[in-house]
Amino acid sequence: MPEPHANTALAALRRGRFLASSWPWRSLAFLITTAPLASVIAIPFGLLTLPWLLMLRWSTSGRVGLFGGLLLFLGGAVLVAGLGPLVAWPLAEAERVRLRLVDNRDVVVTRSRWRRLGYAVFLVTGVPIVYSAMVVLIMLLVVCALSPALVGDGPVSFGVVTINTSREAVPYSIVGALALIGVPFLMGAVAGAHAALARGMLHAGTSAELRAELVEVSRSRARLAGAFEAERRRIERDLHDGAQQQVVGLALQISLASLDVPAGSPAGSALEKAQVQAKELMGNLRELIHGIRPQLLTELGLPAALQDLAGRSAVPTRVDVDLPRRPPEDVEATVYFVVAEALANVAKHSGASSAAVTVRWAGELVSAEVTDDGRGGADPAHGSGLLGLADRAAVGDGRMYLSSPAGGPTVIRVELPCRRK
Repeated sequence: MPEPHANTALAALRRGRFLASSWPWRSLAFLITTAPLASVIAIPFGLLTLPWLLMLRWSTSGRVGLFGGLLLFLGGAVLVAGLGPLVAWPLAEAERVRLRLVDNRDVVVTRSRWRRLGYAVFLVTGVPIVYSAMVVLIMLLVVCALSPALVGDGPVSFGVVTINTSREAVPYSIVGALALIGVPFLMGAVAGAHAALARGMLHAGTSAELRAELVEVSRSRARLAGAFEAERRRIERDLHDGAQQQVVGLALQISLASLDVPAGSPAGSALEKAQVQAKELMGNLRELIHGIRPQLLTELGLPAALQDLAGRSAVPTRVDVDLPRRPPEDVEATVYFVVAEALANVAKHSGASSAAVTVRWAGELVSAEVTDDGRGGADPAHGSGLLGLADRAAVGDGRMYLSSPAGGPTVIRVELPCRRK
């Protein structure tokens, strides 16, 4: 599997072929454009910090007292805090574009005025120090590499070392020439580190990216739910139109064959057993199809399907459904199976003597509520299918609420988003 392309200069440094890529040139462009940008920003920031500069100058000469120094300090703080963000805002927008040189990822500029101001302060204070050190180091390497030629005009001094002859300069020249090969890596590291810090201070991507991921997860979940519903309908159709018809045909053939066999004979008894088994198979197959998606739900909708469900429940159940129109198929199916599972739990675990099902469509929410007068104490941590109900509701981007104090009653409420068309 091919290795994915690097998105940043720092990532490119950790991979091969850095020198053969465009990253060294992009890093150089980033470094070169930093200087004029920092100079432009330094001018208004210098004006804003003028009270502080005056305070430092006058305090050393004794021209300002404690009270005057405090006033100058507070004045500078007010100017920087009040007007500094106005200067930092266009800087943040400019950096959003310029970061593309060494970082292919999108940048969403933060709304925090203090983070933008903090980066502006770093650009006019920390960046000149780091960049100056890098330039001095590169110049030192260049001088070392060219020292045999430079020593002819006089001794070359490196502070603690002085070169007087070309012969003495040869080792320094070799070391300097070899070290110059690493200059592109140095520029990539400095530019990449600067960009990483700028992105960390200016990018508001944590919440924005999280929202984007949640939206994608919701869309993926909706696609999976839609695919599952389509597959369930296909299985239901195949069972109803295929397997069920074949079983009906088999039962009919057995009935016809039994007419030609004397009653009470061994063959007749075998055919009678086969006919009973075929009828049981038809019943089981009908229940299986009903469990996948009840035909009543498809043909008559949720009110009739829930009434049928309540009629087959082991606990007497009252149904109250008020829907202005039929909800979408996925909402209908979710409500039906949630109610079916909830009533099954009532019959198995609650010891209730009655239950009630209420379905409403208010605003953009369809709610289904199942209440019983049982012993209560239902806990999702102890099973009882409650986690399955919550998961089924979550598939439809809905929520489940549970109230089940000891002694009852137990109320299970599911809310599903559903816009009226």
